[in-house]
Amino acid sequence: MHIEIDRDICIGAGQCALTAPNVFTQDDDGYSTLLPGRQDGGGDPLVRDAARACPVGAITVTDQPA
Repeated sequence: MHIEIDRDICIGAGQCALTAPNVFTQDDDGYSTLLPGRQDGGGDPLVRDAARACPVGAITVTDQPA
């Protein structure tokens, strides 16, 4: 699994971190970021739900590795 966060459109709503807190967090500026070691989603079944929860579609999840 490969997760991309488009920081140019992220508005810091935090829905990803609320939905999948074992994968996503927010940086000091409030924008979405991946937790260290979770770049591949860490097998968390909520990653795709977190991407769908993003109100601006800043998160893309694909099955191909980086």
